[in-house]
Amino acid sequence: MILFFALCFVGVAIAGATAFVIFWPLTLVHVRDRHAGTAADFGSGAFLDPAALRWLLCGGYRTVSDTSLSGLATPARIALLTIIFSLSMAGLLWLAAEILA
Repeated sequence: MILFFALCFVGVAIAGATAFVIFWPLTLVHVRDRHAGTAADFGSGAFLDPAALRWLLCGGYRTVSDTSLSGLATPARIALLTIIFSLSMAGLLWLAAEILA
């Protein structure tokens, strides 16, 4: 039963990854097109750039007063947090299943 719940968390992580793949590129394009001079301009190849992901997780988009940017970055942030949490829980449940078995 524990492994079933671990697999369910993997499914939630896949759903989060789907949302992340939709909203994060839209956020990066919005930053590139409308806020070219800000510190959030990560250049090309920023999709998995650690600095860009840190900016997203820390909510750096809130310093820019743009509701469109916030509307795109907030779902991307929630999706990234969902991925991190779900994979962590799946790993912990797998570890618990290995220890208890």
